[in-house]
Amino acid sequence: MSQHGRDIVMDAWKAFAGHDADRISEVFTEDAEWLAPLGNATAVALEGSGHMIGGKAIVRFLAEDFPRFFVRDVTVTFHGIYADGERVIVEETMTATLANGNYYANDYCFVFELRNGLIHRVREYMDTARGHRMVFGEEKGGGPGSGRP
Repeated sequence: MSQHGRDIVMDAWKAFAGHDADRISEVFTEDAEWLAPLGNATAVALEGSGHMIGGKAIVRFLAEDFPRFFVRDVTVTFHGIYADGERVIVEETMTATLANGNYYANDYCFVFELRNGLIHRVREYMDTARGHRMVFGEEKGGGPGSGRP
């Protein structure tokens, strides 16, 4: 299951990147959950929660809210993908230009829990303080070559 689990998550990531609601909905269980730290900058800016419950809520975020918030130059650099049974761990860095023009770069760790070949639960970890600075504060105008992370 390890390689199969890894393939499921990487195929899902391709669906996420395309923001196609139908394709994204195919990778989640109906009762899926996505848990991110409460009060994270993206949730605060979008007036949402760090805990999305149900495939429909997750699909809406990935297909509609995400591209409205992270508007340009979204790049994901994978640092590691580890699979053991029904769990897949993904380490990555995401960079983007935000809707407010700020540069965004943050490191993430995701734990995907699979059930019957679909994603049942995602636990997301990131540097929430850094995210807040980039979304709401000091990090404006950063980016590659700017000297800012």
